[in-house]
Amino acid sequence: MHVTVASHYRLPVRGYGGTERVVVALVRGLAVLGHRVTLLAAPGTRIAEATVIEVSPRQLTDPNVLGTLVPRDADMLHVFFPVIRAPWHPFVQTLEGNLGAGAAVPPNNIFVSRDHARRSGSEVFAYNGLDPADFLFRSVKDDYHLFLGRLHSAKGYRWAIEGAKRGGHRLLLAGGWRPSFARNIKYVGEVDGRRKAELLAGAKCLWMPALWDEPFGLTTIEALFSGTPVLGTHRGALPEVIAPDVGALGDTLDEMIAAAETIDTRSAEACRAHAERYFSHLVMAEAYLRMYRHLLETGTLPPGRVTPFAPT
Repeated sequence: MHVTVASHYRLPVRGYGGTERVVVALVRGLAVLGHRVTLLAAPGTRIAEATVIEVSPRQLTDPNVLGTLVPRDADMLHVFFPVIRAPWHPFVQTLEGNLGAGAAVPPNNIFVSRDHARRSGSEVFAYNGLDPADFLFRSVKDDYHLFLGRLHSAKGYRWAIEGAKRGGHRLLLAGGWRPSFARNIKYVGEVDGRRKAELLAGAKCLWMPALWDEPFGLTTIEALFSGTPVLGTHRGALPEVIAPDVGALGDTLDEMIAAAETIDTRSAEACRAHAERYFSHLVMAEAYLRMYRHLLETGTLPPGRVTPFAPT
């Protein structure tokens, strides 16, 4: 199959860029599975696994122009930015963020988890995935817990801080904005690349105390690929991503603090194997290929396939 993937960013991205890294992982996955990929992206994009067509973001997001950029022999166009009017070519789109209350679902949209889809009245989803080769793996951990993400109240970073204070463990926070912290809590700023991989691999656990409905929670699988278990809440997609043998979920800060006492009993090898089985770039590519084929054969998108450990 010849798939054209479109992103209005320059790839690979510098900094965090969650959606952008998913795009690169998908391109890699499709290529490894033997499919031809054309990538429409901002000037400066360099991805070895695809034929890159450099397009300015303004042109790429113009619905009158988008369809004309797709190679004529492409079977499917997959867009990672909002498209409100279908181009002439068979296409799907993936929006990683939450839609506003009452907002109409964009045409041919594929959500990134069952919870993400259901909150918009859909059953169409494919889980995000990343390339395991991008992560370090360590079975022996250092003496710290980790919070990685925006220091925003919805991300629950204050729970991670309070958990460190009450649990007596060392906490590293990596993300934007620098508040002041107590002695055993260290702010390390925004991290990427090797430094980020090292922090994820060395942590006893990752705190993911989401206080909003996470569409997916990409940091969660980054930790699991690194052999690091995750402490999360039951919000959004997290129960679909975190199984009991690789992490723990709680509804209150007290529950998370209690779970933190035994979180390091999880096997690093089990965490890595879990991520590879359910959330690798190859698994994601296979899920999207199923979507493409179903759309081409029937004109509709099929329901997604939920992880076996997700609550009903």
